[in-house]
Amino acid sequence: MPNAQTEYRRTARLLHWGMAVLVLATIPAGFVMVQPDLDPSLQNALFLYHKNVGVLLLLLVVWRAIHRWRHPPAPLPADVPGWQRGAAGLTHMTLYALLIAMPVAGYIRVRAGGFPIETLDWLGVPSLVPRSEALAETAKTVHFFGGIAIAGLIALHVAAAAYHGIVRRDGVFSRMWPPFAGRGA
Repeated sequence: MPNAQTEYRRTARLLHWGMAVLVLATIPAGFVMVQPDLDPSLQNALFLYHKNVGVLLLLLVVWRAIHRWRHPPAPLPADVPGWQRGAAGLTHMTLYALLIAMPVAGYIRVRAGGFPIETLDWLGVPSLVPRSEALAETAKTVHFFGGIAIAGLIALHVAAAAYHGIVRRDGVFSRMWPPFAGRGA
């Protein structure tokens, strides 16, 4: 049962679930937008969405990391095995790293390729990388494999959450659910 000693704060929950929705919509958009013979208007819309939500996700993950640092989560229940604690910690840190690396690699791919990022252009943010096809291709590869890795980690994260919520019923899942519950910021 969630309480002030075990539950995540409301801000952490809102960031978690808000980012989950954005990431779960952005991953398939990224894979679909590069398909050959896609309707050009749909492709343009997906590129716009993917690039600009990537900027938003980078800002949100930085906010989320700072919030987590300032408000660490309560420890897992004592009966959670050590290997699960280790796997959870590694999965969370890898997800954070990928949630930072993916927008950065996407940014480098787009800017080095000479393409706009409309939100940043509107804000007057200049390109921070030189125009370079080699750099763009490297970043594209990193972004592609990062997308596969983050999709796999999300599947693992969801499976673990389901295990704790449905099978074990040990309160681990309810620490983050429902999204609007929890104590203050």
